[in-house]
Amino acid sequence: MAGVLQLRAATPEDLEWIHELRHRVYAQELGQHAPDPSGRLRDGLDGDNVYLVAARGAARIGFISLTPPWLGRYALDKYLTRDELPLLTEDDPFEVRILTVEPRWRATAAAPLLMYAALRWIAARGGRRVVAMGRAELLDMYLAAGLRPVGRTVHSGALTFEVLTGSVTELMKGAMDRHRSTLERLGSEVDWRLDVAFAPRPDGCEHGGASFTAIGTDFRSLHRRHQVVAADVLDAWFPPAPGVRAALAEDPAWAARTSPPAGAEGLLAEIAKARALSAETLAVGAGSSDLIFRAFGRWLTPESRVLLTDPGYGEYAHVTERGIGCRVDRFRLRREDGWRIDPARLSAAVGSGRYDLVVVVNPNNPTGRHAPAAELRSVIAAAPARTRWWIDEAYLGYVDQTESLVGLAATDPRVVVCSSLSKMYALSGMRAAYLVAEPTTAARLRRWTPPWPVSLPAQLAAVAALRDPAYYSDCWLRTHALRGQLAADLAGLDEALVVEEAVANFLTVTLPSGGPSAAQLVNECRRRDVYLRDLSPLSSEYQGRAVRIAVKDSAENALIVAACQAALDVLRPGSASLVSMPEGVPAAGSAR
Repeated sequence: MAGVLQLRAATPEDLEWIHELRHRVYAQELGQHAPDPSGRLRDGLDGDNVYLVAARGAARIGFISLTPPWLGRYALDKYLTRDELPLLTEDDPFEVRILTVEPRWRATAAAPLLMYAALRWIAARGGRRVVAMGRAELLDMYLAAGLRPVGRTVHSGALTFEVLTGSVTELMKGAMDRHRSTLERLGSEVDWRLDVAFAPRPDGCEHGGASFTAIGTDFRSLHRRHQVVAADVLDAWFPPAPGVRAALAEDPAWAARTSPPAGAEGLLAEIAKARALSAETLAVGAGSSDLIFRAFGRWLTPESRVLLTDPGYGEYAHVTERGIGCRVDRFRLRREDGWRIDPARLSAAVGSGRYDLVVVVNPNNPTGRHAPAAELRSVIAAAPARTRWWIDEAYLGYVDQTESLVGLAATDPRVVVCSSLSKMYALSGMRAAYLVAEPTTAARLRRWTPPWPVSLPAQLAAVAALRDPAYYSDCWLRTHALRGQLAADLAGLDEALVVEEAVANFLTVTLPSGGPSAAQLVNECRRRDVYLRDLSPLSSEYQGRAVRIAVKDSAENALIVAACQAALDVLRPGSASLVSMPEGVPAAGSAR
């Protein structure tokens, strides 16, 4: 591929050329810095920031520098205080800087491709905002790309810069809208060696895992299901209850051809009985995503303001930001706090009354942490009357159903609880879920529910599952034991790995800094038919290094551990796998 334009992360061998090109351009050509006798130009962020490089064969063409927020400092700190530029503190942006191309290549696609590569890299690390210093004489180019001035000007040597910012989602959408055909053509021509796919999905979100693509979405190679370990989605490792299997097996031809009860009346009655609720407080849907899309589409507009936990289940950001266009803020969860929700900090965040909706996934996906019901009740009680709360309890069975807020939701018009029957009851293929709300709210949502919202096989399965709580309680207990053993086995692979269990049917593994990225580990495991979930796109808090692994049975857990060990062996520093990611590997995603 000597004549093909290559995009990759910089190697140690690239750094001398980067420093030499910086000196030629910014000291000798533009006069931003004084010439250095060494002929090299470095700064205090070298060694911490990230360089992406464009090259043709052995010829290096250009580079771009990225400073991630977890470093805690930016190049802009040299010119402006945080009071003068509060977005550096408030928005956790990624700084994009010193886009530099060799003179003879400046009229080519190298510079736009480096900018595009920077956006893709940032999106794959959970970045939502970028900040940059744009040379004043090139301002039109930056404005055309979608960046906007923040009203601050910086002078450095002979150059003047405008401080610019932009949303990663909007910048990526603008790039795809303006240059889709060019990018589609370049996608097949560029030697793309970043650990993120060249192009995002059309809607910018990966719904569910990628493991079914390995089985075959055309359903012609279903035998592959016995070879693929689908630990990237949180489907139950155990089968549904015996009564469920019996109900589905009794007359499958009848269940397939027969229209179900139009309003799922029997399912509603069974949920009401199991949860000690009135059926008037319930609405059902074909999975929690059905209920999320339906309810949020009725309640929210682009003028609505929403608070999401970060990290959190990516479907909520997808619906509110990309689907509806709401103004979304993040309530940051921190590793150093054990990923827990601090009730005092949450109360302070919602106390102003500016939020129309607050979403809490409890237990949280993907951190697995559970916020005690008493703490949430206290926060909600003190919150402004105008703020609605959506509590997602998809994994609550792994804690205790007495921790549910369904009782509060049934009486308080500000609170809605959503609960999937998919993950806890081994019914992911059936698609069944319910929400609990004060009767007036529930009735409005039922009016906007189409008839036959849940298929007949799904209704039969869900009713039978709810009638066998003892079976599922035993499965959930066994899940805890399997998770503990999986965590111990993974931690034994490398003392530098950080393995976090929490309470649900998954755990997270964080790779050490300076080693392979989460995307590289995920990709390498896929070569062994083991599918894990890269959490990086969900939040910059993961720093591109966190992987979520669903708990499977003992045999599949052993395959997961073996695949991780083999992948880590391959991904030792200096391996070619550290800079290679085949096209088609998803880069952004929700994390169910």
